[in-house]
Amino acid sequence: MYINVLGAGLAGSEAAWQIAQRGIDVRLYEMKPEKKTPAHSSDNFCELICSNSLKAARIESASGLLKEEMRRLGSMLMECADKCAVPAGGALAVDRNEFSSMVTQRLKAHPKIEVIGKEITDFPQDGITVVATGPLTSDAFADKIIKRCGGSLHFFDAAAPIVTAESIDYEHTFSASRYDKGGDDAYINCPMNKEEYEAFHAALVNAERAPRHDVDVMNPKVYEGCMPVEILAGRGLDTLRFGPMKPVGLRDPRTGHRPWAVLQLRTENSQKTLFNLVGFQTNLRFPEQKKVFGMIPALKNAEYVRYGVMHRNTFLNSPGLLGADYAMLDDPELFFAGQMTGVEGYMESAGSGLLAGINAARRFNGESSLILPRETMLGALANYISCSESKDFQPMGANLGILPPLEEHIRDKRERAAAYAQRALKLLGQYI
Repeated sequence: MYINVLGAGLAGSEAAWQIAQRGIDVRLYEMKPEKKTPAHSSDNFCELICSNSLKAARIESASGLLKEEMRRLGSMLMECADKCAVPAGGALAVDRNEFSSMVTQRLKAHPKIEVIGKEITDFPQDGITVVATGPLTSDAFADKIIKRCGGSLHFFDAAAPIVTAESIDYEHTFSASRYDKGGDDAYINCPMNKEEYEAFHAALVNAERAPRHDVDVMNPKVYEGCMPVEILAGRGLDTLRFGPMKPVGLRDPRTGHRPWAVLQLRTENSQKTLFNLVGFQTNLRFPEQKKVFGMIPALKNAEYVRYGVMHRNTFLNSPGLLGADYAMLDDPELFFAGQMTGVEGYMESAGSGLLAGINAARRFNGESSLILPRETMLGALANYISCSESKDFQPMGANLGILPPLEEHIRDKRERAAAYAQRALKLLGQYI
């Protein structure tokens, strides 16, 4: 007897590991390397498509708390992420190639995991199944999911470009983290004065965009959390200055003043040879990216190892379909995990895979599901996707707003966040 896991992304990899660690055989289906989506390039599992940042590291933050909860529940992905970390100020970022390779090696070496390299086009008819095929699920299987679940929603997700370190013009940069958090080696800052910024903005909003063949181009549904920079720019001259190019918390040591606008570059690998344009996810044509982004003085001669791309994401209208254990309400042997469930973010997806894997194993052994308390971040996300009362269900990432209020009102923001974290980890400890 075995459990099927469909997809070896963040959610599927974590789910497969959790099941196998409980002594149950796993059939892990992954269509790579036989077939790849337009957004994938590596043959390895857990390929990080957008940013290499796993968000804030501090436990006294929503995303930091989520990661700590996962560590305490034995997350394999968190163990790999901690080992592959690269400097990123107050965030946990990873060398994406090292991370993906390490996860792949561990899964393939596990004696309880059989990796089957083929595309899944229908639900397996045998045994318990965890569906973790991700937001880029193949069209054939997506159709089966839509029929099984009574429809789905979709939106578009965009990835930022990556440039080589040696091609950056460092005469027009300074190294610093916002508000001096995390050391000066976390980000390379590319400042612009008012004249430079306004010329850049004008070029950006008028640049030619790449065609989108698999979307209603007259009415695309773009997720706010990964908005293409050109769409943001189109909302007003100062939108970028209050968004990805905000200069708040930064001071150019060469002038002693805050710049008019700043693009931050974050390291992509431990060798610091590649840098990501933070917040610059885009759907511009490749030549346009080079021309327009080259108007930023530090990037005038930038060499791109990956241009920004835009791709489809698909997710379920999970409330009414899934329980807080990530199982279908009408079929407790069919689980879903990952962004398809309506959680948004790398570690949020992995966290859902962790719980889906644990609960699939418990179902296999005839045990009741593990439903974590809503006071934990993992429990709050599971509650959100299963019990959201919103008429327009949208993906949700980790945030303190989805946790139940504290009994005591704490005015200080940091102290309040610390209290949320302390409460969550205490309750999680009782469940563990």
